[in-house]
Amino acid sequence: MFIVDHYPLAIIFTFITMLCWGSWANSQKLVQKKWRFELFYWDYVLGIFLLSLLVAFTLGSHGEGGRPFLSDLKQADSGNLLRAFAGGAVFNLANILLTAAIAGAGMAVAFPIGIGLALVIGVLINYILLAKGSPYLLFGGVILIMLAILLNAAAFKKHSGSTESRSVGKWIVISIIAGILMSTFYPLVASGIELENFVSPASGKMTPYSAFVVFAAGILSSNVIFNSILMRCPLEGDPVSYRQYLGGGALHLGGILGGIVWGCGNIFNLIAAGKAGPAISYGLGQGATLVAALWGVFIWKEFKGSSSQVNRMIAAMFLFFVIGIVLIIAAGR
Repeated sequence: MFIVDHYPLAIIFTFITMLCWGSWANSQKLVQKKWRFELFYWDYVLGIFLLSLLVAFTLGSHGEGGRPFLSDLKQADSGNLLRAFAGGAVFNLANILLTAAIAGAGMAVAFPIGIGLALVIGVLINYILLAKGSPYLLFGGVILIMLAILLNAAAFKKHSGSTESRSVGKWIVISIIAGILMSTFYPLVASGIELENFVSPASGKMTPYSAFVVFAAGILSSNVIFNSILMRCPLEGDPVSYRQYLGGGALHLGGILGGIVWGCGNIFNLIAAGKAGPAISYGLGQGATLVAALWGVFIWKEFKGSSSQVNRMIAAMFLFFVIGIVLIIAAGR
């Protein structure tokens, strides 16, 4: 299987993760005026699962090191399989809430609050799982990113105005819940992967490729429950039906593309974790908050018409995010 054996390459892979995780939601933004997010999400989940299989039977099955995908899957302990599957279910619930918040409040708000919070909590959990890197630089970066999250939430509330305070509060709360849930999925998946030695992985542990497939199966299976409930009892708007989904036509392509983009980021991140460590790999990947905020502010104009004070808060948010990410990279040295 394909293995990363140099730290600089691992950092490049985490930057690819950052771009993918911060950009997939653009596919939803492109279709959201014609296609409810609940319907979009079925295709998004399918895109992740299809990509996991493609990667497992290509990069995960050819090469000198590690175990081929099918052999690795057969020897994995049931506990590790269950944790990866549960990680998929937890991620799915978190991501459905995040996608709803993106539809309701925009990328420049939902991502920095939801995924930024997931970064902070997730780095702490992953560092406990495998203490790799300088804790001072790592947690210094986390603190700056936490400040960026608070600035973003304050800027959004100020930009939206008091007349929409109830709606603003709802989407901020949903983003926070999504972030807390999102922080727990990666440790569940990573705990079942042999992170110390991809070349000769321990018996019972999985390679990143096998874990990704099991994780994606957890997403797909849980979506039957979570998204079906949300279709009947939406967070906003009228209920939607499966008949509407089946009549989507070309709109299905947007969700599948979004799932493939997110899935590419995920497999690059898992591959990089073996060399960089899960805390740094996850933390840099969740720098996607910065990428998504850039999309939201400069492309989708989600803060258009803001006051000079709000613009200064947004500028400070970007500055704190960038410095925080640099510190996390330096921690791995």
